[in-house]
Amino acid sequence: MRIALIGNQNCGKTTLFNQLTGSRQHVGNFPGVTVDKKEGPVRGEKDMTVVDLPGIYSLTPYSAEEVVTRDFLIDEKPDCILNILDATTLERNLYLTTQLMDLQMPMILALNMMDEVRHNGTNIDTARMEEELGFYVVPISASKNEGIAELIEKIKKTVGEPLRRRKYVEDDPGTLRREGGDFDPCRGSVHTAVHTIAHLIEDNAKRIKMPVRFAAVKLLENDELVRDKLALTDTQQDIVGHLVEQLEQELGTDREAAVVDMRYDFIEALCKAAVVTKGVNKNAARALKIDKVLTHRIWAIPIFLGIMGVIFWLTFGVIGAFLSDGFAALIDAFIGWVDGLLTSAQISEWLHSLICDGALTGIGSVLSFLPTIVLLFFFLSILEDSGYMARVAFVMDKLLRKIGLSGRSFVPMLIGFGCSVPAVMATRTLTSERDRKMTTLLVPFMSCSAKLTIYGVFTQAFFPPAARALVMISLYVIGMAVGILYGLVLKKTVFKGDPIPFVLELPAYRLPSAKSVLLHIWDKAKDFLVRAFTIIFLASLVIWFLQSFDLRFNWIGADADKDGSILATIGKFVAPVFSPLGFGDWRAVTALITGLSAKETVVSTLTILLGVGSTAELVSGGLAAMFTPFTAFCFLLFTLLYMPCVATMAAVRRETRSLRWAALAMLVQTGIAYLITLIVCQVGLLFGL
Repeated sequence: MRIALIGNQNCGKTTLFNQLTGSRQHVGNFPGVTVDKKEGPVRGEKDMTVVDLPGIYSLTPYSAEEVVTRDFLIDEKPDCILNILDATTLERNLYLTTQLMDLQMPMILALNMMDEVRHNGTNIDTARMEEELGFYVVPISASKNEGIAELIEKIKKTVGEPLRRRKYVEDDPGTLRREGGDFDPCRGSVHTAVHTIAHLIEDNAKRIKMPVRFAAVKLLENDELVRDKLALTDTQQDIVGHLVEQLEQELGTDREAAVVDMRYDFIEALCKAAVVTKGVNKNAARALKIDKVLTHRIWAIPIFLGIMGVIFWLTFGVIGAFLSDGFAALIDAFIGWVDGLLTSAQISEWLHSLICDGALTGIGSVLSFLPTIVLLFFFLSILEDSGYMARVAFVMDKLLRKIGLSGRSFVPMLIGFGCSVPAVMATRTLTSERDRKMTTLLVPFMSCSAKLTIYGVFTQAFFPPAARALVMISLYVIGMAVGILYGLVLKKTVFKGDPIPFVLELPAYRLPSAKSVLLHIWDKAKDFLVRAFTIIFLASLVIWFLQSFDLRFNWIGADADKDGSILATIGKFVAPVFSPLGFGDWRAVTALITGLSAKETVVSTLTILLGVGSTAELVSGGLAAMFTPFTAFCFLLFTLLYMPCVATMAAVRRETRSLRWAALAMLVQTGIAYLITLIVCQVGLLFGL
C-alpha cells in the first residue's frame, strides 16, 4: 500500500511524514525544504508506505518539483493520495485539492494545524466538508501528534473501499452557490465543456493510462504536456478549439481563467458552508505588526545583519570559544593517553606515528570545533523555525533582482551556509532553468559550515578575541559580495534576461519546537561526524603516508625533516603559483589541495604537516611560522572563494547534467578566488601589511 503525501509548500508535510514513519527528516518554517521525494514505512503498520513529495501549488508543471509530483501520481499511481492542508489558510490550500480530485483516485484530506485554528476562534465542519468532497476529512496537528491514529485508520478505509461520490467532479460545482442564492449560471458552462471533452478524448486518455477527467481539464487549460501525450486527431483538435472559443465568448474570459474561477467558486462556497470564524485572528494581527519592522524597506537588512552579528559574536567570541577550548582539551587528553599506551606497549615507530600523528591528530583537530558548529546551527534553526528566514528571503528579493535573480534564490543560498550539496539540490525549487543554473553558480560563494574549522583556527591564532567575530562576519559578507558581483557579470553575459516573478508565502510566526531544533542540530552534527570519521580520516592517513615517506618509499621518521617527503615534492612544485597570494609555503598549498575532499581537512592537514600534537599547539605557535596576520587573512580569503569540495561539484554535475559545465564552473570560481586574493595581497603589501 503506497500513500502519496501531497500539499502546498510549508503546510507540514515533512512533519507529518516524520510522525507517520518515525523518520527524522529535516523540517523548516519556510518553503523549499523538501526538493525530492522521500519514502518510508508507516510505524506499526504492515505493508504501508508513505511517499513525501515536494510541496507544490498546482499540478500544472511550472517548476521541477511540480513535475516530480505530477509524474509520480500519473506514472506510479499510488493506492491513495494523502492531501495535507494548512487549515489556517484553507481556501488557498484547497485549490490543489480540486486538481487532485480530477485524478479520480482514492484520496483523504488531512487538515493540519487545527490547534492554531481553534486558538484563532475558528470552527471547521469536517462532516460537511466530507459530504461535499466525497472523501474523509481528518483534523490533525502533525507537530503535536494529534489525530495521527485516526488518519491511519481512515487511510485503510479509503484504500479498501470504492471511490465515493464527489459533487465537485460529478455534479455542477455551482450547487453550493445556488444554495447561497448568488450562483452565476455561466460557471456551469466550464463543467459542461470538461464533460464534453472527456467523452471526446476518452480513448486517447485510456491508451496512455491517464485519468480522463484530469486530461480533459488540462486540455481545457491548454496544458502542452498533456496535449502532446494525448496525440489528438485533427478533428478532435477542431472540436476542442470550437468548445474553447465558445466558452471564452460566453464567459468573457480566457480558458485558463475560466477553470480557475470554477475551482474558486466551489472553494469559496465550500468554506462558506463549512467554516465559521469568530472574532479577529490575533496571531495574524500580531504578525502584521512584527512584519512592519522585520520587512521594513530601510531597516530590514540592517536588522538581519545585526542579528547575524550577535549570533557570530556568541558563537565565535563568547560561548563558542569556551566550549571549543574545553572540548579540544578533552581530545588532547585522549590523544595523550593513547600515545602513552602505545609507548608502553613498545609498538613500532611507524605504527605509533600512524595512529597518533596521522589518524587521531587529523580527526581531533577537526572534532574540536564540533561545539562551535552545534552552537551556530542552534541559533540558525531558531531563526528558521520561527518563520524569520522566510521574511529575509522576501526582503532579499529586491537586492537579488538587481543581479538577475528573484528572492526565491535566497533559500538555496541560505542552505549553502550549512552545506553546498543540499543547497545545489534546493535549486530545483526554482521555476526557471536560467535561475536554477545561475543560482547553482552563486551558491558555492556562500561560506559553508565546513569552513568554520579553518576560520576558527586562523582567527584564534592571529587575531585578538575582540576582533574574531568581526573577521568572521567580514568573510561571510565578502563571500556574499563576490557572489553578487559575479551574478551581475553573469546577468550581462551568459544569463541575459529578467528573473521570474517572486511569489512567497510568509509562514506564521511560531515558537520553535524543541524537537525540531534538536533534530536540526543532530543532522548537522551527524553530517560533521560522518565526514570526520570517513573522508577526513582517510585524508589524514593519505597525508601522513605522503609526508612520512620519500619518493623511494623509505620511512623518513616521525621527528625527521619532511622536506624530502613525497608530499613536500608535490607541494614545492605547485607552491610558486601561490607565492603572489602571500602563502607560498608548500604545506599551505598542500592543505588547500586536500581541502577539495572536504574543507575540514585543511586544518587536519596543517596539523599533521607542522608536526604539532593538537589544535591548541597549531593555534599557539605552529601557524606563526608560515603566516603573518595579513597573509593569514589572504589564506582565509582564498579558502572562502576557491572551488568547493568534490561532493558539491558532483551535485552540480548531477543537477546540470553536464560534467563539462560543472568543471568549467569550478575552474572559473577558483580563478575568481585567485584574482581577488592576488589584488588584496598586493595592495596590502604596498601599504606595508
